[in-house]
Formats: sequence, structure tokens, C-alpha cells
Amino acid sequence: MIRVVEYRIDRHSGVATYVQIVQQTKQALRLGVLRPGDKLPTAREVVEATAINPNTVLKAYRELEREGLVEARRGLGTFVRRGLSTAPADSPLRTELDAWAVRARDTGLDREDVAALFTAVLDEHFAPPAARTEPAHPQGDPS
Repeated sequence: MIRVVEYRIDRHSGVATYVQIVQQTKQALRLGVLRPGDKLPTAREVVEATAINPNTVLKAYRELEREGLVEARRGLGTFVRRGLSTAPADSPLRTELDAWAVRARDTGLDREDVAALFTAVLDEHFAPPAARTEPAHPQGDPS
């Protein structure tokens, strides 16, 4: 089975293009879309699909290689060395999240609203203990 990752570059995000490629590759690894042994698209294929500079793709792939996630095989391409999959794409949690996203959209929230809401909830539940703040004391309560 051939698994393919298709990179989508958002030129207005403020995130460097090579970082977007790294992030999207990691997301594909986490979701199990890419698995060890899978071949990443060639730099040429990414350039043709996204109209970005080939050096940008190579920079992203080098970063992934530095992190030990992929390996370049001379003359063969770049291959996934290890996955990050802990929540497979067919997870029941994904199904619930998908239904939630549909409800959010149906209530009039746009992508940015949903991302902000979801990020706020993630920050509440996954912030390091030192970063969590205690609830503010009511006015007049010095304790």
C-alpha cells in the first residue's frame, strides 16, 4: 500500500514554508498516514505540487532527518525511519473530533475560531504544571 502525504502551503500563515512541511510530515506520522519504510515525495514532486523552492523542501527534509524521523537514501529518495503514531487516523477519538468540528462549523464558527477554541482547550489540559495558573482570587479576598 502506497501512502502519500500532500503538502499544503499557507503563504499567509506567518510560518516558514519549510516549517510547514516539517509540521505536516509530523502530523502524518502521528496519525499513522506515514509509517516506517514509507517514501516521502521527491523534492521535485513537492515543488511541482506547491510551487516552492526546491531548497526549501530539502531544508525541511534535512530537519526531519536531523530529528531521526526520516533518512535519505542516495539515489532512492527519503524514507520514514520511525513513526510518531499514537492516535491512528481511524481512532474513535478522531470520529468524535470530526463530529465536533462539523457542529462547530454548523454553528457559524470559521476555521480560525475553531483553531483558537481548540488551542485554548489544549493549553488548559496539556500545559506543563509550572505554566498552569491558579484561578484568580475574588476581589477583596487576599488569600
